[in-house]
Amino acid sequence: MKSMNRSVALLVSVLVWAQLAAQQLPYQNPALGAEERAKDLLKRMTLKEKISQTMNGSPAIERLGIPATDWWNEALHGVARAGKATVFPQTIGLAATFDTASVYTTYSMIADEARAKHHDFKRNNQYKRYQGLTFWTPNINIFRDPRWGRGMETYGEDPCLTASMGYAVVTGLQGNGLGKYDKTHACAKHYAVHSGPEWNRHSFDAKHISQRDLWETYLPAFKTLVTEAHVKEVMCAYNRFEGEPCCSNKQLLVKILRDTWGFEDVIVSDCGAIRDFYGKDKHETHSTVQAAAADAVLSGTDLACDGSYAALETAVKEGLIKEEEIDKSVLRLLRARIQLGMLDNDSLVALSQISYSVVEGKVHVQHALEMARKSMVLLSNKNKTLPLSANIRKLAVVGPNANDSVMQWANYNGIPSRTVTILEGIKARLPQGAVVYEKGCELVTDTVFSSYVTRCSFEGKPGFKAQFWNTRDFTGPMVAEDQVSRPFSYDAGGNTVFAPGVNLYDFSARFQTNYTAKEAEDILFKISADDGYRIKVDNAEVLAYWNIGKQPGKTWRLRAEKDHTYHIVIEYFQSNGSATLNFDMGVKKAVVPAEVAARVQDADAIVFVGGISAALEGEERSLEIPGFKKGDRTTIELPPAQEKLLRALKATGKPVIFVVCSGSALALPWENENLDAVLEAWYPGQQGGTAVADVLFGDYNPAGRLPVTFYAATSDLPDFEDYQMTKGRTYRYFTGKPVYPFGHGLSYTTFRYNKASLSKTTITVKDSVLATIPVANTGSRDGEEVVQVYIRNMQDKEGPLKSLRAFKRVFIKAGQSSSVQIPLGNSAFEFFDPQTQSVRVKPGKYEVLYGGSSDSKQLQKINLIIQ
Repeated sequence: MKSMNRSVALLVSVLVWAQLAAQQLPYQNPALGAEERAKDLLKRMTLKEKISQTMNGSPAIERLGIPATDWWNEALHGVARAGKATVFPQTIGLAATFDTASVYTTYSMIADEARAKHHDFKRNNQYKRYQGLTFWTPNINIFRDPRWGRGMETYGEDPCLTASMGYAVVTGLQGNGLGKYDKTHACAKHYAVHSGPEWNRHSFDAKHISQRDLWETYLPAFKTLVTEAHVKEVMCAYNRFEGEPCCSNKQLLVKILRDTWGFEDVIVSDCGAIRDFYGKDKHETHSTVQAAAADAVLSGTDLACDGSYAALETAVKEGLIKEEEIDKSVLRLLRARIQLGMLDNDSLVALSQISYSVVEGKVHVQHALEMARKSMVLLSNKNKTLPLSANIRKLAVVGPNANDSVMQWANYNGIPSRTVTILEGIKARLPQGAVVYEKGCELVTDTVFSSYVTRCSFEGKPGFKAQFWNTRDFTGPMVAEDQVSRPFSYDAGGNTVFAPGVNLYDFSARFQTNYTAKEAEDILFKISADDGYRIKVDNAEVLAYWNIGKQPGKTWRLRAEKDHTYHIVIEYFQSNGSATLNFDMGVKKAVVPAEVAARVQDADAIVFVGGISAALEGEERSLEIPGFKKGDRTTIELPPAQEKLLRALKATGKPVIFVVCSGSALALPWENENLDAVLEAWYPGQQGGTAVADVLFGDYNPAGRLPVTFYAATSDLPDFEDYQMTKGRTYRYFTGKPVYPFGHGLSYTTFRYNKASLSKTTITVKDSVLATIPVANTGSRDGEEVVQVYIRNMQDKEGPLKSLRAFKRVFIKAGQSSSVQIPLGNSAFEFFDPQTQSVRVKPGKYEVLYGGSSDSKQLQKINLIIQ
């Protein structure tokens, strides 16, 4: 019966398509190929219509039946900025899994949610930003320096790991290519030599880059995604490369990307990158907007994520560019939309039938938990402090990240219905009353601010009701509503709108709530903004700056009366520049570390949950506090407030376990030496609290590995703005002693590597070789090991010390062994050749290094000759 139903459905579909083909113009005919349809549509468009499609907010062309779309959509670790979605661990945590198959599954799930959400929006005639199918992820820049705030969005410091993870992301998002339509389109960004600083990215010139660094470090992941994963979009970066903006860079875009790699799909600018060409105090490489727009298109940048391409019409009139050159870009853009089925009726697009129930559905939430578990990296475990006993009498949980759900979401995130904090995850493991909690300190200060935003409510919902208008004075239609149940931390510095449908500039917002005081006390209101704001309490204005410009933070004290309900309204407007609004209300108290320690010293063990958060590190932030600058870090040491508290906790004599939440490496020499265990949890997503508890109590045996080097001090690092890898960057060139090396991670069991073998020990430059590596689980627990293979080119004295070229995460039962087979294609032996100024396999002596870490002391080797 099922077979008959499928046959009938297929016959109906064929008849429908045949009928449509008879009635429609060629570009409307779904039976034709995307290229043919796009060419037919292109020739029916006016120049003005063509230009309108070269900007991310592409308007509808009703006479041709082309719906509006916004190319700007995000899915870094879940569908982002479009409301409800499953929030998986931040990508640096996904990299720590060293599990490409699971990462592929993750992004296939994300693509399912993306499709379900897009078609739901479409059914409601919504075509706004963050509602489309072209997703500007993955970020495959090399995390060359731990101070870079956006490094948490990457897959670490190694080109092989980044390329492997990127490949899994792209193929998961785009689908297997076997259907008529692509699932979604992914975007490899930011092409190509880009990794901070954030504070000067609109004017920075990455220069004096050696050909070795370019081809061995900065380009490999992009090459893999273009030539093997067939990514459908590439985003060019903000900065300049060797004097020329990346989005008009002839070497990067024309010579390498288009001509050498044969990329024929869409190149999109980073948001505002074309404006940087001519903007004051930015690159200033072009005198006019039309000159900038023309040069970018001629260089291959098809889509501008700003309004600069509106000047293309003037550029044509001035002879700066011909319409035929614009046609090349428009053709690629139209073809992409047809490949996604965006110009066809949903009845013809099978992907439109993905049920909305997949969005944060049970299977996806369970997978988010599994990925969080897999991402956990056990850095140290003295005297087998972990796992903790389930029969522990009393456990103290301390630290600024223990009960922070938003920290777990990181950045570029969706909004989950439920987040399990680390405190909640631990409490769920023990009887009621067995866990005591002390926040202890903030991330960077030794005071504690207890926010009362969660105690507020409006119309039966917790927090503040938010309303937005795309005018400065609350006129016109309301464009968005939201419910904000946490302290406000709005920052549009990374081109992040306050809510879907809200402008980046020229908008206003109103937030309102009610607060009923439980007792008589002084409540502190804290606010900072760019541009104007005003706060009203019971209709009386108590704090205001209703002008254009950035103002330093201000405070106001409410002397609250017990049982009185206060109506609070916050109004805000933004004119231009970078919109920011930060607000919180609550009680601030100074904390003495010794006193915190005294209150928990009767516990059997202490779990301190600290580190940093995406509120401090991230994309081009306006916030500047000690240790941080515009989202980057100026130091990599743990903030002093946390170390002081950790020292006091350790002085109790009780075991202290440090759960580190971060998107980048921290310098932890004292912690490694003195604490009983250290667990890196990254920003673990909505199920992070359960995952951390699973590891702490031994329900899950950790197997994550570090995708970055944990240095001992900021002084180990070269100048942040120096892009030369050979100055000691990453494990490939660093000659010092890290606290934890790249690839490091402990387990609750032990593994022994026996003598490996190669299928051949002498090969030609075109050959591949198979490595067979015997690994034994010598402990008492089942566990996973990440087998890592590094290659060293013995004749290359200026090249990397070693380079990861393959890895495999394997499960081995206690007391058993596995012969792990890892194929090494001839590309595994490619290195830069100074003589030919190219990357190639060169005859000579090589070492094949294998083990469970990049640490030379843990690696065994086999010699290989290439003839």
